[in-house]
Amino acid sequence: MAKQPSGKNTSGRGQRDLTVKVKSARGRKLSSTRWLQRQLNDPYVKRAQAEGYRGRAAFKIMELDDKYRFLVPGARVVDLGCAPGGWCQVAVARVNALGEKSGKAQGRVLGVDLQEIEPLAGAEMHQLDFMDEGADETVKGWLGGKADVVMSDMAASSSGHKQTDHLRIISLCEAAAYFSFDVLEEGGTFVAKVLAGGAEGELQKLLKQKFTKVANVKPPASRSDSSEKFVVATGFRG
Repeated sequence: MAKQPSGKNTSGRGQRDLTVKVKSARGRKLSSTRWLQRQLNDPYVKRAQAEGYRGRAAFKIMELDDKYRFLVPGARVVDLGCAPGGWCQVAVARVNALGEKSGKAQGRVLGVDLQEIEPLAGAEMHQLDFMDEGADETVKGWLGGKADVVMSDMAASSSGHKQTDHLRIISLCEAAAYFSFDVLEEGGTFVAKVLAGGAEGELQKLLKQKFTKVANVKPPASRSDSSEKFVVATGFRG
């Protein structure tokens, strides 16, 4: 039986491992060798494997929630672009979607993605383009009402051009934000990945109009050489 992740942040409990070095192989690009070596030596990759998470990204939402406390028992959560499901795993444990926490309200976790997602206990996984017309009403129908949290770790496919990639992910984040305006309960939270690059001003302005507080955070699990950061907008004005 597969291990059920606890949703708890166990950072610092493990022991330091020796560095793994990867030799270049015939036919393999140097960039691929570097990526493989980074993966093998990434402590969050190792923790994800040891603790049963579907990817290292699970620790990003864990760290964000440790700080802002939006994944509370009883919360209804929508995860946009949820594959492979690491964020949903954390949400299931923290909102008590399985009802395992006695005396705590039982939440709901709904994941949507363009591709089919492997089933996950405690979460409802749906294949859906959230930008399709009527997708917001479809999601509210599945939830039986509005959501308390809309979150997104989506990133557009890389073009190899930094500024183009930045504009693409900002556009994707804006689309997720507009979706959240349609499905969030008053007081709700929107969390999404963006890339630092100078074009996010309009997004920030929009979120500040719709939410009481907007924070920009780079959690420890986000690689230091990555330009990604996360926007956490709380207190949806409705």
